[in-house]
Amino acid sequence: MQLFYNPEISKDDKQVIFQKDESRHIVKVLRKNEGDLVNITNGKGLLFKAEIIRADIKQCLAKVIEVENQPPPPYYLHMIVAPTKMNDRFEWFLEKAMEIGVHEITPVICEHSERKVVKLNRFERVLQSAMKQSLHYRMPQLNEPVNFSEFSEKGFEGLKFIAHCEDGMEKYYLQHKLEPKKQVNILIGPEGDFSSKEISTALKNDWIPVSLGDSRLRTETAAIVACHTVALVNQES
Repeated sequence: MQLFYNPEISKDDKQVIFQKDESRHIVKVLRKNEGDLVNITNGKGLLFKAEIIRADIKQCLAKVIEVENQPPPPYYLHMIVAPTKMNDRFEWFLEKAMEIGVHEITPVICEHSERKVVKLNRFERVLQSAMKQSLHYRMPQLNEPVNFSEFSEKGFEGLKFIAHCEDGMEKYYLQHKLEPKKQVNILIGPEGDFSSKEISTALKNDWIPVSLGDSRLRTETAAIVACHTVALVNQES
């Protein structure tokens, strides 16, 4: 199944106009013609089945013939992750998190962060591609980067976890503290981990310290392990 993305389409629309890049892909690469069917999502849980009525490489036009709704999952996962020094590693996290299941992502800038500037446009494209590849119909919310000092003291609904590697502090295994069908917020630090001050600030603001296992994990690996753990806990329910 080939899935296309159009964030502007709504359930009441009768036609879909594809942008130039996707029109070219549909007509020239996939060799679609008038009468062929295409699948489109708006990233808000809707799947549109449409018939091509104008196979134009500059502006392909399709007629909507059916709309399906994908119900939202029973849980909500917000990953707050420090950008990695190498952009491709953070993009790998975005891709895999999209495949596993994530609903909101916030890049967080920490004291030990080696990368403090991120390109959200690139991240958006990675998420869009992963959504289409994994046949999901919901696009995660990607937030602007925030500084840890501003972020950790904000009020959040649901469970709040901070995964860190500092020794000598009590931590719980994430899977032992998770509950199914809950909103979950998980903080993952940079390559140099959170600073002691950041950990202390998080704990004072009721973030629960957790471990993701006995191995020392890279930032992007830790984030994926956290996503998968939350998904598994909710599958078991």
